[in-house]
Amino acid sequence: MSFGGPNNPYQPPYQPPPTNPYQPPPPNPGPYGPPPPLPNTGPYVPPQPYPYPNPYPYPNPFPPYVPRPRPGGLLGGLRGAEWPPLRDLLRSGRQRMHGCAWLFLLLPCTWFVVPGLMVAYVFARSARVRAHRLFPPRAHRLYHDPQVTRLQKARALSAAAMTLALLVAYGKPEDFGEVEQQYVIRLMVTPPLLLLSAPLVIAVVYRWAPPHARPYMGQRVRAAGKAALWYVGAVTAISLIISIFALLEWKGLATDDVPWLVIPFMVSLFWLLFFLTFATGPAVRSGFNSAEVHAALPALLTCVLVWEFAIISLAAGGPPPGPPLVSVLAFVGGPASVCAVAWWEVHRLQTRHGVRLRG
Repeated sequence: MSFGGPNNPYQPPYQPPPTNPYQPPPPNPGPYGPPPPLPNTGPYVPPQPYPYPNPYPYPNPFPPYVPRPRPGGLLGGLRGAEWPPLRDLLRSGRQRMHGCAWLFLLLPCTWFVVPGLMVAYVFARSARVRAHRLFPPRAHRLYHDPQVTRLQKARALSAAAMTLALLVAYGKPEDFGEVEQQYVIRLMVTPPLLLLSAPLVIAVVYRWAPPHARPYMGQRVRAAGKAALWYVGAVTAISLIISIFALLEWKGLATDDVPWLVIPFMVSLFWLLFFLTFATGPAVRSGFNSAEVHAALPALLTCVLVWEFAIISLAAGGPPPGPPLVSVLAFVGGPASVCAVAWWEVHRLQTRHGVRLRG
């Protein structure tokens, strides 16, 4: 019997050798190999791509819900693009009409006013629909550029400030009345002057355009010409109706003598006046739909019109007040600044939207 040695049955149990706690564990000897290392998600490492295809490629395929604002009062909805019919307006007004309005309608002395207002609303709505179909209110620019809009507003404000400063520094009391008179003349002269200038500018741009773009421009010119003919026809019809009334008065005929002639002319006159009221602003801003013919036409028309207005103002009211140098700079600086903004707009149309003036 031997003690000790490898065959000693009283030896202590087996203990593994001590390991270093800072050493990584041994690799997994399983059949699938070691697991992949975790990606580094530190703050300076870009995120790892998702390993599976995203079934929703767009982050939000549906636009967020934005509640529509409620119109303020009965006439709040009339500021939109389309007026409701009279029946719908009266139906909606029963719930939103103020108590003072009901008191006004219930007074016997105002009963004759209500039918007139209803008829006027029907005429105004019909004329407004026709005017906005021919001259859309927001068609004065084919491409909306916020930077150009901001620069145009800044130029207009600076021009008004310079005009006021010149009047305060060098003007006379009668010069303020001349400024107001020139503003009224400009409002009256703008539509006919635009009708005369637009065909010339359109002809020049059509001559510059590449050959493949001319058929499309010809179609849009015909559409713009039809809208302009509507405007010219309305102005001509109003002049003829006023001339007929003047002729009847000159011959000593009262309106009660020929009611079959006066009533149709009065109805037509009211409708045409409403039509011109709603069509003049969009027609002047859009240059009689010249933006649909070519995107650069409104800017080019602005350059032509501003020099024409300067010549008309010089002929009607003389040069601006002040010393000769200041007067010349004021006369040339206004149109020159407008042309600079217009040419910058044309440059942005060429560089950002690919608009070409020459073929």
